[in-house]
Amino acid sequence: MTGTSSEAPRAAVVYESMFGCTEAIAHSVTVGLEEVGFTVTARDVRTDTPDDLPPFDLLVVGAPTHAFSLSRPATRRDAVDQGGRPDAESVGLREWLEVLAQTTTAGDRLFAAFDTRVGKVRFVPKAAATRASRLLVHQGYHAVSRPTPFIVHDVYGPVADGEQERARQWGRTVGQSAAARMSQ
Repeated sequence: MTGTSSEAPRAAVVYESMFGCTEAIAHSVTVGLEEVGFTVTARDVRTDTPDDLPPFDLLVVGAPTHAFSLSRPATRRDAVDQGGRPDAESVGLREWLEVLAQTTTAGDRLFAAFDTRVGKVRFVPKAAATRASRLLVHQGYHAVSRPTPFIVHDVYGPVADGEQERARQWGRTVGQSAAARMSQ
């Protein structure tokens, strides 16, 4: 691991967000990680490539669930047509992770993945976090948490009551699990 007892462990929180809900959850996760001692860099896949990230020990990724998985160009286009951020169509977490695989070696680095989903389809067999987790495991990253969903009221949001606080707590738990693994 790259973290040592004399320096704070470093986390990168990378997210894709169409309507702002996944971004809000990512920021809550960031706060939780900071509360347990991580230095955190939060980045949006629309504006930052894997090469833009500073060194990290823990990678946390989040995305909205589109058609039971990570978004694709067509599903992002549909989201933009429904009022999503105009620049959200350009790149998603799926493509960002593909570039990550080509440019960065996982080494012993750890990861956690979350997604947002509409409450009326809370329980789905597959989702964005599940797919992101599989891609990261395939690249050699090690999970410190099961893929975790956060609920939004509708495609457009808002984030369901209590979910931002749950995301902060999840960030704390992920950070504590990662720190324990890093100290072994």
